[in-house]
Amino acid sequence: MKSTATSKRVIGLAVTGALAGVLLSGCVNNAAPAATLSATKAEQALASGKHDKAITHAEAAVLAEPHNAAYRSMLASAYLDAGRFASAETTFNDAILLGDNSARNALSLALAQAAQGKYRDAQSLLNQWEGDIATADLGLALALAGQPERGIHLMGNAIRAGENTAKMRQNLAYSYALAGRWREARLIAAQDVPADQINDRIEQWAIMANPQSWQVRVAALLDVPVGVSDTGQPTQLALGNNPSIQQLAAEAAGTTLAASPTSELPALAPLAAPVEVARAESSQAERSNFDSAFAPTPASDSLSTVARDGSRAVPTPAAPVYQASSHTASQAPAARAARGADGTHLVQLGSFSSEAGAKRAWGIYVKKYPELSGHQMVVSEAVVRGKRYWRVSAAGFGKSTASSMCSRVKSAGAGCFAYAEGRPLPGAVDTGVRLARR
Repeated sequence: MKSTATSKRVIGLAVTGALAGVLLSGCVNNAAPAATLSATKAEQALASGKHDKAITHAEAAVLAEPHNAAYRSMLASAYLDAGRFASAETTFNDAILLGDNSARNALSLALAQAAQGKYRDAQSLLNQWEGDIATADLGLALALAGQPERGIHLMGNAIRAGENTAKMRQNLAYSYALAGRWREARLIAAQDVPADQINDRIEQWAIMANPQSWQVRVAALLDVPVGVSDTGQPTQLALGNNPSIQQLAAEAAGTTLAASPTSELPALAPLAAPVEVARAESSQAERSNFDSAFAPTPASDSLSTVARDGSRAVPTPAAPVYQASSHTASQAPAARAARGADGTHLVQLGSFSSEAGAKRAWGIYVKKYPELSGHQMVVSEAVVRGKRYWRVSAAGFGKSTASSMCSRVKSAGAGCFAYAEGRPLPGAVDTGVRLARR
């Protein structure tokens, strides 16, 4: 499957982007081109498949407007399509912190993390976005992030609830394969794959099932290069190297940072073309299990039943063996959480257009600034010039430690300020409830 235009890009098999990352050159001494011009050129390059030019122009747009979330998202997608997973992860995180809390960004970020073997990070992120990401996409992404049984559970339930689409079935079949459940994988795949092609499909999935092939799995799924050298996001583009007017100042002026338009998540379907990778030797038991996928299926096979309309039903998944990841902040030991509990000051880290966005951003802040993990997350509502915001802060600081924490955040290029607990910020809405979490 080939890449399509940005407005129709397929997150599962073809995310628009670049074939090779080109670092910025001469950016320090030369004035950056107008951001809108660079962004337009980047979109045109993406649409025409000129991926190297797309990255160059997207980087220029970000350099011109470092705190524009939409440009960060565009650049992150370009990195992802180039197979530059580390750069994509950094840039998607930046875009989310700047306000682009879209399901598309969350799914793409999780895939970039899974491609680097960062399963715990990817699982935690996907768990937070359950209900926002389409089940077919979420289920397969979880399987790629090391939780195939949970993906099977979610997709199996969705099919039984009526979402029995070819995309859902094939993503479920691939997840069965990643879980080593080859008979189920074959049964489900056979509902949509021609009989003379089913063996090839199972063989392809077997190649991907190697536990150490996390990068190859994601790269094959996204149809992007494998093993691309990635030195990371150019230092000129790092948020810490681009201090600007703080996000809170923008809020006070009644404006918001630009964000990518919401769009329907495209298909996330399993690969159809083989990818040449080294295949690890499997144990005799695994070999026998795999071979069973090629055995003839009896008409009365207990793994499936035939519905009244003649279609084959989905095998009932085994009870899930996963454990949902808890919120990052809640994982702090009690002793560490008690630190600063009697503090009288809070540190505001950002404001977002939704309560869910503020809560999700907290996990990113804690990951970026580990010293926050011992403090409470506080989400408060505010209305400024008729616009509603949800502010996320960290509580439990003393006056001096709050100031030090803000200095740390500001040194990374983000907006931050400290305030006393008894003195709410302008525009704060007193709901009588403070959303807090350790």
